[in-house]
Amino acid sequence: MRKRAFWVTLAVCVSLCFSFLVWSPVAAAFTEEQKLLLQSWRLVNQSYLDETYNNQNWWQIRQKFLQQPLPTREDAYKAIEAMLATLDEPFTRLLRPEQYHNLQVTTAGELSGVGLQINLNPDTGNLEVIAPLAGSPAEKAGIAPHDRILFIDGVDTLTLTLDEAASRMRGPSGTSVSLQIQSSNAPDIRTLDLVRQRISFSPVYATLDHSTSIPIGYVRLNQFSANAAKEVAHAIHDLEKKGAAAYILDLRNNPGGLLQSGIEIARLWLKEGTIVYTVNRQGISDSFTASGPALTDDPLIVLVNKGTASASEILAGALHDNGRATLLGDKTFGKGLIQSLFELPDGAGLAITVAKYETPNHQDIHKLGIQPDLMVTQDPMTYQQLGTESDQQYQAAIQLLTENPILAKAG
Repeated sequence: MRKRAFWVTLAVCVSLCFSFLVWSPVAAAFTEEQKLLLQSWRLVNQSYLDETYNNQNWWQIRQKFLQQPLPTREDAYKAIEAMLATLDEPFTRLLRPEQYHNLQVTTAGELSGVGLQINLNPDTGNLEVIAPLAGSPAEKAGIAPHDRILFIDGVDTLTLTLDEAASRMRGPSGTSVSLQIQSSNAPDIRTLDLVRQRISFSPVYATLDHSTSIPIGYVRLNQFSANAAKEVAHAIHDLEKKGAAAYILDLRNNPGGLLQSGIEIARLWLKEGTIVYTVNRQGISDSFTASGPALTDDPLIVLVNKGTASASEILAGALHDNGRATLLGDKTFGKGLIQSLFELPDGAGLAITVAKYETPNHQDIHKLGIQPDLMVTQDPMTYQQLGTESDQQYQAAIQLLTENPILAKAG
């Protein structure tokens, strides 16, 4: 009886093992499209700032989208986008291979398009301008920060993701794109036909202003690209040799860029002190500090406005909270979230919000911006007007530096 029970048990076990060997690979085998979705899910699961995933069961979201048929790569992309959309946070997004490549080119310093930095307003879902790039077709056409882009070549931007909108505005140099724009301070809607051009991101413009009682070094930083810190350092060294006794750092309409670039540039101005705190989803805070020496200790004023965003706000906040600079201009944009880029196996990528940042005084500026020490409002200007007599904010900075350099230096 015991032998019979043994063999029955053994037969059942062998049968179960055989069933597992036969059926398990079928159940566990994923298509390449499903693997792409799973990899995207895992990256968000491991890194996303909000560990509640917008108050939803992220595992159930995984199961829901894995059950969908994904016959093509485009179907997989659409499923990933729909999965990320459940987070209700526009900065965490899929970048198709071309979009991922374009983003890498942008941070390296060059692309072809109209020269607009854009953002999806998290409250309204509207596509808005952060800032036009200096000297770009968009800047020459008078497009200003916080202008709303309604249509791109007749396509309603409410139906587009952030990267789809950016991709539609890029294209070969010499081709045109039609934008329907609504101003941030007027109800008028205008249609602009812009000709794309090769946009080289020379991130720094520097000159010495001799028209004042003391020589003032003017440094305008347009974007935090990979070579920005090196070029700012070169500009400061050159201005110091020419006898600069004070500085104006212009971060107006600078939409940001690489976090590390902002940290490195802050170190050029600071001897010591915290530059920025980053806080992950566990609430664990990390910090980046200055270790000196600074390239100059001369009085410094930083110009900011509503187009000053992201890494620009990190730099402005670091210089302000450490008492190194006075901020002058308008309240900044207010983007206090940090994204990391992750490359997927097929050349696509994910931008995932992994942390938020706080200024050295632990100020969370997301959606709030940074209030300058001295409010000086100004109508939008052309690139050519910046740093001239018609630039009221620049002139106010010169007046403060020449009449009260101690105040300017103290912040």
